[in-house]
Amino acid sequence: MYAEYLRLEFDVVEAGDGVAALELMEHTCPDVIVTDLALPRMDGFELIERIRRDDRLRHVPVIALSGYSGAEHEGRALQAGSDRVLLKPCLPETLAQAVASATIRRKDS
Repeated sequence: MYAEYLRLEFDVVEAGDGVAALELMEHTCPDVIVTDLALPRMDGFELIERIRRDDRLRHVPVIALSGYSGAEHEGRALQAGSDRVLLKPCLPETLAQAVASATIRRKDS
């Protein structure tokens, strides 16, 4: 649902899990990364940590989506290196605004 909405304004590339996401990013450097925290094979927390350790990707803004309730998961995502955490369910418009904002900040830096 989110990817389809984001496609109205952005070029979107999807991966089914954290491992596939890292494989995709071997060949491209996205402007913004949006990840769910609950992913198969490699969860979003580990994905974010690996992105932050990668010299080529560490500067890319990361927005984490979480269905987990509680500040503990939000804090863990921020500690892993996420720039922003949005709790699900979140409106697609809210995510699109966060992506647009992250894209603008990246181009200004």
